[in-house]
Amino acid sequence: MTVQPSAPAPVLVLQSERPQDGPLVDALVDRAFGPGRFTKVSERVREFATFAPELSMCAWTPDAREGGRLLGCARMWRVRVGGRPVMFLGPFAVEQGERNAGFGGRLIARACEAAAAAGESHVLLVGDEPYFSRVGFTRAGGREVVMPGPVDQRRVLVRGLQPEAGELAGSVGPI
Repeated sequence: MTVQPSAPAPVLVLQSERPQDGPLVDALVDRAFGPGRFTKVSERVREFATFAPELSMCAWTPDAREGGRLLGCARMWRVRVGGRPVMFLGPFAVEQGERNAGFGGRLIARACEAAAAAGESHVLLVGDEPYFSRVGFTRAGGREVVMPGPVDQRRVLVRGLQPEAGELAGSVGPI
């Protein structure tokens, strides 16, 4: 039996979100989620959270002549859970034609690496455990987290960033 080598990961430029990236990121999120996203609990969190552009990541094509093309984004926000400062991840989006290329996992991993390097203890998100468990998120860490609105508690996921991080418990609120 011959084993085929896996294809190399596509070349991407991953960098923190810059002020001039905002309109492109907003347009990507609109295409990915549409207006229905405004009814979700994650939007309630972003209404009071503090945006952290230095920890938010954008994935660009490496075409320097054209300035690159935005392929994905993972935004990070500062919140508290039970009085403890943590990061909230979302929205996270990848262009429709670029999904299944591994960009999403790389974006999330890089955003979490940046948060860990900044000394943050946890990243919290609302999402599908089968997808996000590949990048270290678990439902167990979020079972005692109270979101500011209705949510399927099985979708509240947490990734500890420091060895002594422990579990989170309490209500999500502003920093």
